[in-house]
Amino acid sequence: MMIDGKAVAKQVREEVRRDTERLRNDHGVVPGLGVVLVGEDPASRLYVRNKEKACTEAGIRSVEHLLPASVTQHELLDLIERLNQDPAIHGILVQLPLPDSIATDRILEAVSPDKDVDGFHPVNQGLLLSGGTGFRPCTPLGIMRLLDSVGCELKGKTAVVVGRSNIVGKPVALMLLERHATVTLCHSRTADLGAEVGRADVVVAAVGKAHAIRGEWIKPGAVVIDVGINRLPTGKLAGDVEFESARERASWISPVPGGVGPMTICMLLSNTLLSAQRSLE
Repeated sequence: MMIDGKAVAKQVREEVRRDTERLRNDHGVVPGLGVVLVGEDPASRLYVRNKEKACTEAGIRSVEHLLPASVTQHELLDLIERLNQDPAIHGILVQLPLPDSIATDRILEAVSPDKDVDGFHPVNQGLLLSGGTGFRPCTPLGIMRLLDSVGCELKGKTAVVVGRSNIVGKPVALMLLERHATVTLCHSRTADLGAEVGRADVVVAAVGKAHAIRGEWIKPGAVVIDVGINRLPTGKLAGDVEFESARERASWISPVPGGVGPMTICMLLSNTLLSAQRSLE
């Protein structure tokens, strides 16, 4: 069966809207998200507009800072420090990629861990590793919510994550481990990827290569989460998994598009709300 990411995302957005309204009514606090966009990248601008719309619908205040590609690293750091000190801003999102003239790691590390709603700061990454309560990256959070939506009990299950990025692969592996799954983290140099995938009760494909995970590898009854978004020569979008053949074997599988994609923005909203709630403590 297919996992309807759009339906789950809609449910999360409604939960955030309801809790945001309660926070405003009970404490007079409106969650604020500061968005920093550098340059004119069309995909990034579209993504920021979608985030702004989602914030408005959820009752979250979104403040965009649109900067030219010529902005200096010093100027960008100054802006981030102002956002760090602004009590009305609870989350800071720096839209990537940044121009080559700016050190991305330096910028991301300048964001206060308490406002790092993307979950990319080394402090929050370390808290995930140690089992602490920092912010978790949005896409892995969305993956876990999708697994929960189909009643996937992870305790004792064998999970295989294909892809070792800091944004998806590594953090989702840690989050699966946190839920008592036995986790194998695979990548482009894994000796026998088919054998590793074939023994998994849960497969998370995040390798960034169209149809890298063959349908015949999927264990009958496995749950498959496809994170990949790849554009084929035909112009169509495809995931990292051979969808049709994998669908015949999996008990649940997320499609591309309409699976993991809708979850990322709604989990960003959830993290921003969480930051606002924590600001009361």
